[in-house]
Amino acid sequence: MKFNINDHSYWEFLKKINFGGIKSIFFISSLLYFCVYFFYNIDQISFEINLEKNGINLFLTFLFCVFSIFLNAYAWKYIVQWFGKDFKRNNLVSFYVLTNILKYVPGGIWHFVERFNFIKKISNPHIALYSTLIEPYFMLSGSFLLASLGVIFSPLYLFLILPLVFLNRKLIYLVLKRLRSLKGKVLGVLRLPNSKDYFEKRINIISFFPTRGLLLEIGFVLFKFIGFYFCLNTFYINNTLNIIFLLVIFSLSWSLGLIVPAAPSGVGVFEACFLFLVGRNIPENVILVSLIYFRVISTLADLFLSLPFLLQKKFSKI
Repeated sequence: MKFNINDHSYWEFLKKINFGGIKSIFFISSLLYFCVYFFYNIDQISFEINLEKNGINLFLTFLFCVFSIFLNAYAWKYIVQWFGKDFKRNNLVSFYVLTNILKYVPGGIWHFVERFNFIKKISNPHIALYSTLIEPYFMLSGSFLLASLGVIFSPLYLFLILPLVFLNRKLIYLVLKRLRSLKGKVLGVLRLPNSKDYFEKRINIISFFPTRGLLLEIGFVLFKFIGFYFCLNTFYINNTLNIIFLLVIFSLSWSLGLIVPAAPSGVGVFEACFLFLVGRNIPENVILVSLIYFRVISTLADLFLSLPFLLQKKFSKI
């Protein structure tokens, strides 16, 4: 179903704001914030670990990070299906997993480019573009929904369900138009027309609400959190914090890392936001080590699953 909406002066005002510059400043500020805390506590930080005693926790962290990537991949498959393209095999899932490491490449768009080109070959450029642009919005909606559990601490968290309201067949074109303006760099690399007519081509959305895709994105964030929780408990044995409190902070921090494209895979932004939001509830040296270990392990999980793709790219250039 096509949804048309006239641009208002509000949107015109937003277009004039240099969001790219603001996000870059936020990214740099986050890195500086994290570095200041790291060097302030460097005399209390130790990366030594007893693998015989705590190795199982780190292995579980790695395992849940791997599982989360597959959940994310299946979510993308159902997002593509929601836009009207069915796949009999799981080649879409495997390709998503293989290209996941590209989100760490400077620029933060190359995983989008690879996935767009892949879908375009087996479908059409419209579905390829829509599913590529909208997938991060699904992740954001799922993460914000988990963070909205913070309503038990403050009613303000209820506003975090707002992105979910727009995730339906009637309003999806509004979301796509806004993403078009935010993802102009992606459109430039893909050499696609950044025009209103292009985005208002009819697509065959199969249901009013993308239930399966959203549930899998929620599962993706939950598995990431479980992996982080195991990592945290490796270094914070006396952890008595409310698990809902930790989940809310994790989801918020991960969401902020997602929406700052200057941060490849949220590097620096996620860590700084979590460090800031958790406050004094966890000793600073403990949370710093936990965040660094979690980042390394989650990156290794991406690298482990993407290794065949990277080797193929390497040998194709020889």
